[in-house]
Amino acid sequence: MPILRVHAKQGHVDTETTDALVLLLCEGEGLPKEDGAILDRALGGALRDLLQSQEFDGKAGEVVVFHTHGKIPAKRLILVGLGKKHDLGLDQIRQAMGHAVKRVRQAKSGAFAVALPSSVPHGASPIDVGQTMTEGAILGSYQFTTYRSDTPTGKGVTAMTVLAPQKDHLRQLSEGIRRGVATAEATVYVRDLCNHPSNVMTPTRIASEAKTVAKEVGVNLKILEQKEMEQLGMGALLGVAKGSHEPPKFIILQYHGAKNKNDRPVVLVGKTITFDTGGISLKPAENMEQMKADMTGGAEVLAAMRAAARLKLPLNLISILPAAENMPGGRAMRPGDVVKTLSGKTVEVQNTDAEGRLILSDGLTYATRFKPAALIDIATLTGACVVALGQFAIGMFGTDATLKDAVHKAGLRAGERVWEMPLWDEYFEQLRSDVADMRNIGGRGGGMITAALFLSKFVGDAPWVHLDIASTDWSERERAYIPKGPTGIGTRLLIQFLINRSL
Repeated sequence: MPILRVHAKQGHVDTETTDALVLLLCEGEGLPKEDGAILDRALGGALRDLLQSQEFDGKAGEVVVFHTHGKIPAKRLILVGLGKKHDLGLDQIRQAMGHAVKRVRQAKSGAFAVALPSSVPHGASPIDVGQTMTEGAILGSYQFTTYRSDTPTGKGVTAMTVLAPQKDHLRQLSEGIRRGVATAEATVYVRDLCNHPSNVMTPTRIASEAKTVAKEVGVNLKILEQKEMEQLGMGALLGVAKGSHEPPKFIILQYHGAKNKNDRPVVLVGKTITFDTGGISLKPAENMEQMKADMTGGAEVLAAMRAAARLKLPLNLISILPAAENMPGGRAMRPGDVVKTLSGKTVEVQNTDAEGRLILSDGLTYATRFKPAALIDIATLTGACVVALGQFAIGMFGTDATLKDAVHKAGLRAGERVWEMPLWDEYFEQLRSDVADMRNIGGRGGGMITAALFLSKFVGDAPWVHLDIASTDWSERERAYIPKGPTGIGTRLLIQFLINRSL
């Protein structure tokens, strides 16, 4: 579906001609002083009556539609609650815009206008507010209908106008919208890739998507095929791919945006398992269809590359996608097999369903060749992450305090929060093998930690952060701007990290 078009202009709520006019109000705040009073007078005091009757009081997620009957140019008003003013953050605005755009769609309005909220989070600039409002609207309007024969014929919501009462806010507001479009488009792209079934979204299709991204200005692409991986010694990735008829791909995208092309790059590595049956260590049948989204990490580093190029960020960036299927075939890896990784380290594979860390071991080792200034991997890595953190936090591990702090701040800004977990060497006792350098599982206790510790053995001395998104990549229900199914959570965190690093 087409991405919602967003632009800003100077304007006032009482004169804007539109299908729907959205007002964002805090709980108990009442109408905005100037525009609200003018609007209320034009409507004969009906808005004030609505608030006084407490039919709408601005609670978070509350939505009321008010038909204007031609008393103002806007056909209808949509009031959306932001919650309590002292709790107001950027994500409350993002959520309100997600609720708003859904209500606009229900009203079968093709376009709408929204006034800047009269209350904004402390310290938030017009850039921050414009970006957040844009993200909430675009992400809230998301639908995946590619395989539906009963898709509605209407175009849905196609355009949003952000009204700024003062002209001097327009420049910053427009820059925020530009960033918001790039980050939201990237997330939509990830959701689309993960919604496609695995008979469509194979490693070969991922490589094709990478070729499309490589058409962006400043982006170069290299794809290693199976024979090249064999020559390099990527035994872990090749071991995972052995059970599938689909050939693996090792994808490297490079973007040169820094003035000095020799500046050390940020390197992103994403787990790209296009379907995970668990291999010989077969998963239970229940919910196995969700394993089409086991490539979320790879999709996110691909989308981050595209966004960086479109935003023309002044940094050097590399995205690496080790892509494969994990299938139980006659040639598949067996529990007890030993593989030799690109690093030269050997791994006893005690569980073939712990395959993500195997392909990432080769991906991370390859990444160290670029001498990264920052190395981040992102992966739907462990069920233990879901148990530990539920669905509202990304698990974070790392070796560099400055990098961890930067990722943490980007997550707060993006509304995709991270929670740091320990990376202590004592846990490596659980990974010791009798026949190889290490084994790929460490037992039930601390499963998320032992997986991260396994990866840490392949990053050399690069500043490194690992993000486990197994807790956030899939939603069982629809939320304000999060759809049911693949969420794309982690995408905007990565892009916000890159934006912050570029400022």
